[in-house]
Amino acid sequence: MATMTPSRKALRQDTTQFGMHPRKFTLWIFLVTVTMLFAGMTSAMVVRRADGNWAWFQVPSVFYVSCGLALLSSAALIYAQRCARANDITPLRISLWVTALLGCAFLASQYFGFVALSKIGVMLVGNPSGSFFYVVAGMHALHVIGGIIAIFATLVQAYRYRVHSRSMLGIGLTSTYWHFVGGLWIYLFAILILLR
Repeated sequence: MATMTPSRKALRQDTTQFGMHPRKFTLWIFLVTVTMLFAGMTSAMVVRRADGNWAWFQVPSVFYVSCGLALLSSAALIYAQRCARANDITPLRISLWVTALLGCAFLASQYFGFVALSKIGVMLVGNPSGSFFYVVAGMHALHVIGGIIAIFATLVQAYRYRVHSRSMLGIGLTSTYWHFVGGLWIYLFAILILLR
């Protein structure tokens, strides 16, 4: 039987020393970075708005639909996690599909929101109020795409019977990221409504 090299022993001890899996730690570092990015963007909105030349516009109602879709998709993923803990594979797969489809519907609602904005004359280039709206919502949409990819990856693992009560890391990471992105949209939308 091969013995473990000292470097591998040290690595194993380092990964368990703080009681957090390295992938989970990496995700949290990433989420802190994303939080700082969007905090900087919303701070820039506040500062730029104070300079004047900030046009008010009516936010298309489809963006409110986006909020509902974000909340529903988070609820579906919570249910998926419960199914995984209970080793209930078929409902797990169905709820992951529902989560992914709601995520795609969220992106579609964002697209239709941008179309509605352009129809009322709020463009990416022009007044800074519209520019910030496009940039902040567009940047968030990119993070949603990353979340949808993670959900589909988790779905593939569920079809391979690799998501269950003794293998919760993948769905746990996906869930953390997805809930973060959903909560981030609610926060951003509130800021965009207040500062439009």
